[in-house]
Amino acid sequence: MKWTPLDSANQIDAIKQQQGYSLIFKHSTRCSISMMAKRRFELDWENLPADMPLYFLDLLNHRDLSGKIAADFQVHHESPQVLLIKDGECVLDQSHGAISVDETLSVMA
Repeated sequence: MKWTPLDSANQIDAIKQQQGYSLIFKHSTRCSISMMAKRRFELDWENLPADMPLYFLDLLNHRDLSGKIAADFQVHHESPQVLLIKDGECVLDQSHGAISVDETLSVMA
């Protein structure tokens, strides 16, 4: 699996228009907790559907996009944070130690 860098507002607008599931991982590249959550997520991410788009937001370089995500998907900004989007709506919002592929999959079932 591979992350798609999320670096423009147009991408967020496109995610809102996509049918099916998409996932956004918001990550602070200088935060050890965020690094640990990302690594743990990546250990199990092969269990996610292979065709599901996975977006990676570098918060240090794109803080403005985190604000747009919070507003567009009606969630509080956190870091690290995973948002599962289905048909343009956020159906799961996980942060810090709660981030898990298993929980993501349970919502998709």
